Amino acid sequence: METDLPIRKIIHVDMDAFYASVAQLDNPELRDKAIAVGGSEIRGVVSAASYEARKFGVRSAMSGAMAKRLCPHLIFVKSDFKRYKEVSTKIRNIFLEYTDLVEPLSLDEAYLDVTQNKKGNPSATMIAQEIRQKIKEKTGLNASAGISINKFIAKVASDINKPNGQKTVNPEEVIDFLEGLDVKKFYGVGKVTKEKMYRLGIFTGKDLKTKTEAYLNEHFGKSGAYYYYIVRGIHNSAVKPSRTQKSLAAERTFNENIASEIYMLERLDDIATEVEKRLLRSKIAGKTITLKIKYSDFTLQTRSKTLSLYVSSKELILETVKELLFQEKMKDSVRLLGISISNLNNEKKKKSVVTKETIDVQLKFDF
Repeated sequence: METDLPIRKIIHVDMDAFYASVAQLDNPELRDKAIAVGGSEIRGVVSAASYEARKFGVRSAMSGAMAKRLCPHLIFVKSDFKRYKEVSTKIRNIFLEYTDLVEPLSLDEAYLDVTQNKKGNPSATMIAQEIRQKIKEKTGLNASAGISINKFIAKVASDINKPNGQKTVNPEEVIDFLEGLDVKKFYGVGKVTKEKMYRLGIFTGKDLKTKTEAYLNEHFGKSGAYYYYIVRGIHNSAVKPSRTQKSLAAERTFNENIASEIYMLERLDDIATEVEKRLLRSKIAGKTITLKIKYSDFTLQTRSKTLSLYVSSKELILETVKELLFQEKMKDSVRLLGISISNLNNEKKKKSVVTKETIDVQLKFDF
């Protein structure tokens, strides 16, 4: 069948417990120890946890106090983003030895399109092995990888053999692989969506595949079509070397809970100053301003407003934030405040077209 549909070999590389692993690498006394990056046993939130800590249930986004209760011998270390960026740059340079089509998702993970690569190697599996070995040699860190026909499947596959492993899902294996997965393993299915799918009797990819697109749209809104196509192995998003920034934010977790809105305004003034710096540094502006509030009971609330014009100045941002702050009464004392700005003036709206023929073509591809 002749077609203009893209045929790709995609690798998703994901560093293993990156922040924690860098800390252990730099401080031999922390190796093989349960450590948490960020937070403390009194306040704050865990940014990352070593695999030794994960065995006790410690996870990112967990409060430091909870993490310490789960793992009494947990060691807290401070974040060091300058060091993370330094190591990330080394890793990125290794990727670029193989292809210029590298799409970073964060400091510790990226997609690579190696369909046509600089080494002339037809095996994406072998390329992933080489890349992981080079990362180990040049940084001392372990990486895991997923290899398949599109970004979605490659990302899901990279979790299968973690840590320090990789998983290739060949074209002819795609359907069976997706049908056998628990829906919670699907990238884009979070805790709330997972629980909703379970209530609807959707536990695996095979269950999801029995639902019509209309049914999924009815129950999951705009995400319905996404779920309908990905479970069939259809995901046409190309690897984009220059990812468009969607939002910019800054937030602060306080040593003590704040109950007074006057004190909150003082903290928000500092946060708005940081947001302005980042906007000016990136030479962007945005229309939608969001105030993030995390209460002492850890419940999260966001309040947003979209302006008619793009803004980047602290004064205009803070003016809107004040309005959002007083929009409704606080339900409790506050442990964290944050400001984000989105709907940026660097965004270009694009519509991706998916067709039923895509998977037929990909399954005929010699991987």
